[in-house]
Amino acid sequence: MKRRDFIKASGSLAAVSLTGLGLGSMTQDAPEKAAPKFPRYRGFNLTEKAGGRGPRKKFNEEDFEIMADWGLNFARIPMSYWNWASTSDWYSINEDVLKDIDEAVDLGKKYNVHINLNFHRVPGYCINGRELEPVDLFKDTPENMQKALDAVVYHWKLFARRYKGLPSSELSFDLINEPPKMTDETRYVEIVKALVRGIREEDPDRLIVVDGKDIGRTPVYGIADLGVMQSTRGYDPMSLTHYTATWVPKDEFETFNFPTWPLPGDDGKLWNKAALKAKLIDRWQPLVDKGVQVHVGEWGCYNKTPHDVALRWMRDILSLWKDAGWGQAMWNLKGSFGVLNSERADVNYEDYKGHKLDRKMLELLKEY
Repeated sequence: MKRRDFIKASGSLAAVSLTGLGLGSMTQDAPEKAAPKFPRYRGFNLTEKAGGRGPRKKFNEEDFEIMADWGLNFARIPMSYWNWASTSDWYSINEDVLKDIDEAVDLGKKYNVHINLNFHRVPGYCINGRELEPVDLFKDTPENMQKALDAVVYHWKLFARRYKGLPSSELSFDLINEPPKMTDETRYVEIVKALVRGIREEDPDRLIVVDGKDIGRTPVYGIADLGVMQSTRGYDPMSLTHYTATWVPKDEFETFNFPTWPLPGDDGKLWNKAALKAKLIDRWQPLVDKGVQVHVGEWGCYNKTPHDVALRWMRDILSLWKDAGWGQAMWNLKGSFGVLNSERADVNYEDYKGHKLDRKMLELLKEY
């Protein structure tokens, strides 16, 4: 279906208010709610549903068993709606795929691992391949932005109904992964309030997490009274955490020199523990002072960074989060950012259940 045809078709769907909210209610404020209680959960992102195209991937019980064995208790599940719907029809849902997500929720309960369902791609937006959506949730005509918002609300209401009754100690919702950079948070606040309102119409007690603006880096003050968590990131400095990563825009690197820790930037700034605290902790403190809890939804270090440098950086950043009382979820458990099968060239791996374990990195995670 061409973009023009999609917009025409989705306009008809929106007109009959498939979200159940009605177009007028999208701009109404979500009800205020007391600040939630969120333990200092620690764990990993499990990425089976993050892509959404290609062979169908199911969650692996072994991953939950491993986390439980290590004393970790949090699994963030980034999901693209492409898994259960399509860009040509946002409202046709593949129920079989949703059963895969049910299995992850059940495995979390079995192994005492909190499940945090995150929409990595929503109708109208993704931090990766944003242009692949037929309309843009954040920057388009008012009509197109509303169509996308209606669809996102529809999907979250679907999940809210599906898991209504499950305690928030077992399950939380993380609304939109890494919203774009923005000079004005007005549109994002509007989106968040519509999603929170839709979820609470179905399940008033669901624990909700909201990613910070600017790709998760900056707190959102316009929703401080909604009774939601906010989620931040731990990828600074990018020159260390994403050394040689080709998918990162070049203007996000502080230097292209070989990474060290501490790391001198080309602008003369020295990245060290104090610099991390200033950017990753202190800028969030005014929000924390308002009673809003913070969690680190993603963080980690790409496998091209020297192992000893990565570990020194990790110790500093983990100690800061521990002092702040923040939990965290590494991207990922298995893979180039993880502690299993990371394919780092300078690690003496330990065999662990048929996988290659980075024991030093794991022990650092468990320490903090």
